[in-house]
Amino acid sequence: MGAAMSDALPSYNRDNDHLRLLSIFHYIWGVIIILLSCFAIFYIVIGAIFLFAPEMMGGAQDRPPPFFGAMIMFFGVFALLIGWTTGILTVISGWKISQRRARVFSLVIAGISLLSVPLGPVLGIFTLIVLCRESVARQYQPITDA
Repeated sequence: MGAAMSDALPSYNRDNDHLRLLSIFHYIWGVIIILLSCFAIFYIVIGAIFLFAPEMMGGAQDRPPPFFGAMIMFFGVFALLIGWTTGILTVISGWKISQRRARVFSLVIAGISLLSVPLGPVLGIFTLIVLCRESVARQYQPITDA
């Protein structure tokens, strides 16, 4: 029995190290996504200027139509909401990984992060590889009184 425990121990330590690193990287990547998506505020401001203060854009013949400002604002709000939502969900996934809870949620977020280039695919692939290990999946199983 001692030999079996010693064989399982390096795997357990490796899994814990990988899960800890994944958790940290989820926190970092989530915050980066949130901060980068704040650039969409620029589009919201420019769209608002086009829509509500077109005189700031030049003479009457040079002004864009009002729907142009609304379209730019809509794009900015949409990008901001998608970015903040993705970033917050990525941070939550890191927190869930650190607690060994909601493995499926973290797998879904890993799949979504594959779309956020350049670091998202790296984080997503490694998260999928680690969370699909049998030894890691066992850590996520609920403890029952047997």
